[in-house]
Formats: sequence, C-alpha cells, structure tokens
Amino acid sequence: MTSREKVYDFMEKSGVLYLSTEDGEKPKIRPIGFRMLVDGQIYFLTGTFKNLYDQMLRNSNVEFLAHNGQEFMRYYGRVVFDEDEDKRLLNKAFEKMPMLEKMYGKNSNLTPVIFHVSKATAEIRDMNGIIETYNFLD
Repeated sequence: MTSREKVYDFMEKSGVLYLSTEDGEKPKIRPIGFRMLVDGQIYFLTGTFKNLYDQMLRNSNVEFLAHNGQEFMRYYGRVVFDEDEDKRLLNKAFEKMPMLEKMYGKNSNLTPVIFHVSKATAEIRDMNGIIETYNFLD
C-alpha cells in the first residue's frame, strides 16, 4: 500500500472529513463527504456556487481533519483545481457517489469542480502527538 493509499484509507474509515478554509480573517470549517482516489491522487468535489469555492480561490491553503475514533489525521496543503476537460474525473465521481450526478448532471445549471491538495502533508496523530507523517511533493 502506498503512502497516499494509506492516507485515503484513513479518510475512508473516518467517514465524514472536515475542511477548514479562511473567509476574510475568520476560519470556516465544514463537513465534506466526498473524496476519491484515482491514479494515485486524492480528489474532492465542490460546486462553483458555494462559498467554499470562493474561499479556496482567494486562499488556496486548506486543511482537512479526519477522525477514526482513536486517532485523527490532518491533511493540508494548497488546493489545485483540476481542468478535467474530458470529464473523466467527474464521471468517476458520479460512479462513486451517484447523488452527485443528480445535483451536477447534464440537466443541472450547477457547475461542479474537482480539486486535489498539492504539496500535501498528512499527519496521523493521537493525543500524545504525531504517529506518522507523509509528505507529497506533487
């Protein structure tokens, strides 16, 4: 199992992730239910109509938090919005979570955007400190 697969597996076992951004000078945090691992990269999805999208455009530094009951993981870095012109990633997202197609499919006027975290660091921790750290340079 690769380091990225270990991080993704932790996310999957945690269920809901929490994503922190900045809105002006104030932190904002919200639950995120969707992620997928494709070709060794972890991808997320949001809509261009959401405040989250605008916040990430203004400040691409983000941090996710996952908690599995015993340990928690911080996954942070800079957001990169993926072009996905052929809709390959979007179609994979629809396969993984069919309700997304109802929200963002052909008959919708809402625009989805796929993103990943670049130059990411994942820290798996318990209450005593860091257990494992993974750094991703891409």
